[in-house]
Amino acid sequence: MADVADWTALLPRLSDADRRQVETGLAEADERIRAVLRIASAGYWGSSVTSVPEWSTVDSWSAEERRRAALAMHRESASASTPTALNDVVRALATDDAPFTWADLLWCLHVAAEGHCFDNGAHLELPAMIAPRLTAAELTDLVPALRALSSKLVDDYYLAAAPRRRAVTMFGHAIDRATGSRLPSSLLHHGDTFGPVVRADLDADLAATGVPELLQHCAALNKPAATAKWLRRLDELLAAAPGGRQVVRRLLDAFTAHGRTVHDDTDRLLRGLVWALSREGDERATELLARATTSAASAPRQAAGFPYASRTAIAAVPLLAERDGDVPLRTLARLAVTVRNKAVRSRVQAALTQLGARRGWSLGEVMELAVDDHGLGPDGRLCRAVGPYQATVEIVGERARLAFARDGVALKSVPAQVKQSHADDLADLRGLVKQIGATLVSERQRVEGLLSEERVWSYPDWSSRLLDHPVTATYARRLLWETSADGRRWSAGLPQRDGDGWTLVDRDGHALDHGTVRLWHPVRASTAEVLAWRAHLVAAGLAQPFKQAFREVYLRTPAEEKTETYSNRFAAHILRYRQANALLRARGWQAGYLGTWDGGYDSEATKVFGGGAWRASFHHELVDDPEERRYDVEYCSTDQVRFARLDGTTWHPAPMIDVPPLVFSEAMRDVDLFVGVTSIATDPQWADRGEDRFAAYWHRTAVAELTPSGLVRRDALARLLPRMAIADRVDLAERYLRVRGNLRAYRIHLGSGNIMMEPDDRYLCIVAARSQTGRLHLPFDDDPMLATILSKAIMLAADDRITDPTVLSQLRPYENR
Repeated sequence: MADVADWTALLPRLSDADRRQVETGLAEADERIRAVLRIASAGYWGSSVTSVPEWSTVDSWSAEERRRAALAMHRESASASTPTALNDVVRALATDDAPFTWADLLWCLHVAAEGHCFDNGAHLELPAMIAPRLTAAELTDLVPALRALSSKLVDDYYLAAAPRRRAVTMFGHAIDRATGSRLPSSLLHHGDTFGPVVRADLDADLAATGVPELLQHCAALNKPAATAKWLRRLDELLAAAPGGRQVVRRLLDAFTAHGRTVHDDTDRLLRGLVWALSREGDERATELLARATTSAASAPRQAAGFPYASRTAIAAVPLLAERDGDVPLRTLARLAVTVRNKAVRSRVQAALTQLGARRGWSLGEVMELAVDDHGLGPDGRLCRAVGPYQATVEIVGERARLAFARDGVALKSVPAQVKQSHADDLADLRGLVKQIGATLVSERQRVEGLLSEERVWSYPDWSSRLLDHPVTATYARRLLWETSADGRRWSAGLPQRDGDGWTLVDRDGHALDHGTVRLWHPVRASTAEVLAWRAHLVAAGLAQPFKQAFREVYLRTPAEEKTETYSNRFAAHILRYRQANALLRARGWQAGYLGTWDGGYDSEATKVFGGGAWRASFHHELVDDPEERRYDVEYCSTDQVRFARLDGTTWHPAPMIDVPPLVFSEAMRDVDLFVGVTSIATDPQWADRGEDRFAAYWHRTAVAELTPSGLVRRDALARLLPRMAIADRVDLAERYLRVRGNLRAYRIHLGSGNIMMEPDDRYLCIVAARSQTGRLHLPFDDDPMLATILSKAIMLAADDRITDPTVLSQLRPYENR
């Protein structure tokens, strides 16, 4: 056992007399048990040894013989190289009538400390079984060592979860017997920061009549779904504990405020607690269950796929879906677009589908109707009096903001009087701003996801759910929609204010018929229509929340139809893996992390499109440096993109020709984004790194033919450049933006952003700031490469004013030419 000095030093010394007493007859018992094991394992490899016929001979042994055999097996389990079945053997031998003593326990602890540590905890099985059988007086001098050992085990992730929990629980029983503690020490332990805090805050309540037994029962729930038997016992314990229901609520309240990852043992306890809360039918219980579900499913920003309490989240999601009212609907809808953990997310989707079916809605309608308005008015504002001041929470752009005014005069900051005398009101308002911000983030993702769906609305539903909703309208009012009276001929338009409401108008300002409405996508439009809308948006100065008119379109190629089941369009690229993985997750793709471990050399990233009916898979694999073995992955290479269709609950591979155009285009756009943003060819400092093994790829890709994202970028530049001060110094070519500086000319590749200096195409490394684009209006804000190219062009057009020594050192050899 690794690092045992801290607890073994607390063990009493085992006298020679005690050792002789324990080891008397051990050799004989050792031989007898080995004989049984040899026979059993030879004929029944892989099965439990205690279930085979040869084991029946043990039934004839006396209690003392079984005691000695158990001690012999304990010594074997602490030193054998294959202790696979020894847990069951020890349990079968250490029956209740076996006369174990204080000396036996001390001897077992010393043997365990001197032996090896196996993941099945066989070396701890016997001492964990003996300890709770001893009297409080016998355990007194062992409590310090047992506490230290239990503390060590809590954080020992070399042990499998089940044997670790069993050992901690049984040692905890012994410690509690010796100390007279009412609350089991195995619950709410120091394995996380949550346990000690709630023990201190709820000390007396946790030890009240019936509460410890209730908490133990909650912690014993081994699966997400509770059995009828477990629930009957839960109801009995809730009835027997006068303060039990209140403790359940206070513990879950404390967890929602904790905001951090909890230990696996605490996660299991919380799972049982949400089941206990689900027995309450009031509205406050529903709200608390919703908060607990959200907290459990939340995750650290740097580890988005690892929730704070995944077991609790998985159990709570279906429980929340069974509740009435809007709170479950809104909570689950928000989780559907924010949760990154695959297991939790799949349960959220299933719960929403179930909830929608029960209320007569499709999944899309469920997500739509669930959007919280947070009490905002149609103008996206909420006003509230706070003392002599007027507080306003409003959506500005795509952010929520809190502002104060007095007597109609806006204030620059929060008044000191509000901070001092109305701290609670201020906290509520700031909390509201945070909640609105979270809803804005999830709504942006949801609305953009509609681009892969063949979703239609009646005009009244579309208007009320999207244009008039104070949060969703932030995005819907800046997007193109199209309407049709017969479902065949569609006319596109932009929302425009019409009196107190909004209506859809075409480019000439004419109102469109109020028929069926759908979200406009360029894949369904003619080239002329797309170009016309792009020109209209630029002229009107309208910035869309994400690319729509300027959105890239990806159509199936003959090569993809020939391969039938996969696309190699974006295969064989070298990506900066950590950046690529982060972007994958940000775009809602689920993927296993690459690494130099078994199963970590390749990964399949997946994302659901088309309202849940289609799934895209993007294959990528680790690029390993044979000369430098690294634990973390620096690069990955891209491979095939495949599609699958949902049939019931099963995904079936689909031919490329069957994939709907919207689904295909949106999935391939994401993959192009991953390559375009994270490829080493877009790294402006790559040329100086000396990575010879990727040199050919870098030079090939850095000046490659433009992908659809590059073509859209070229079209955007064609519309933006004439409006800029550098218009007379730039020329737009097929793949490049040529910039004429005062010293020489440069070519900026429209795909990678790399710069070549004329006349000999020498590479120029510039890391430019986006802020150099100034106040130039961009029709969208989700293409960082466009802003990068513009900032580089502005800098190079005035190359004689460059003062950056890094850039000057690259320009200097040409200054006199």
